[in-house]
Amino acid sequence: MMLTSSRTTVALVSTALLASTAVAQTTTVTFDAGAEGWVGPSGGATTIQAAGGNPGANMRTVFNNFGLTFLNSTNAAFRGDFTTADSVTLSIDVRVENLAFVGTQVSRPFLVELRDTTNPPAGYPWKSVWFLFAPISVANTGSWTTFTVTFDPSATQLPAGWGGYGAETPTGNPILPPGVTFRDVLAGVDAMAFTTLQPGFAFGFTDFTLRLDNIRVTRTIAPILGDLNGDGAVNAPDLAILLGAWGACPPKGACPADFDDNGAVDARDLAVVLSNWSG
Repeated sequence: MMLTSSRTTVALVSTALLASTAVAQTTTVTFDAGAEGWVGPSGGATTIQAAGGNPGANMRTVFNNFGLTFLNSTNAAFRGDFTTADSVTLSIDVRVENLAFVGTQVSRPFLVELRDTTNPPAGYPWKSVWFLFAPISVANTGSWTTFTVTFDPSATQLPAGWGGYGAETPTGNPILPPGVTFRDVLAGVDAMAFTTLQPGFAFGFTDFTLRLDNIRVTRTIAPILGDLNGDGAVNAPDLAILLGAWGACPPKGACPADFDDNGAVDARDLAVVLSNWSG
């Protein structure tokens, strides 16, 4: 699927003060303003190209190695505590110009990995969770292709399609370390990576020419009933807004503080604020 959205580097979507409206914070790196923290594989020829993206600028890498990893450990939008959101969506546009093993075009895995490098397990550089997209190749992704995944960061079990890293089973399959949950990793992400190096697999030296564009993260926070100023809490400022709107509210549905939509801000709406009070 081709990406057709606006190439805004950072967009904050926060519509009105309605209690039924979710707040979504989206950051998109389009490479029009540079790498914004994204780096290509060490030793590879990675450049920001002014044209040829989807559309405009893009990151292009030419490299012969076991695999490619694109990493961001400095841009706050792509790291930190993801569990403060109710839902997270990650997406990236990819175009493969060459992916050859000993002269033959092949496919390789492609995944996003969220890494926690703090107190790594013994023998491992980090613990992580990772989602496996469809394989990439000239045949499958020779034109711009969008990969996306949406997940609940509060989940403790690995969602469908996700794997873990930081320990392994007796047969050598990568897993999360004992006692570490999906949520535990997402609470302290130090780096986000898009890579062809799937944990538990080995690959030979491969010729890559790959372009990336529109790397996007969206954190969506569900509304809190009674939060009238959108700051994530129900407290004195919300009470002041409600009291300032007290009384009839024609036409029906016109007042954010009219939670039960009865055409007036009254005691029932006050009860909503008080019952959800967080101080």
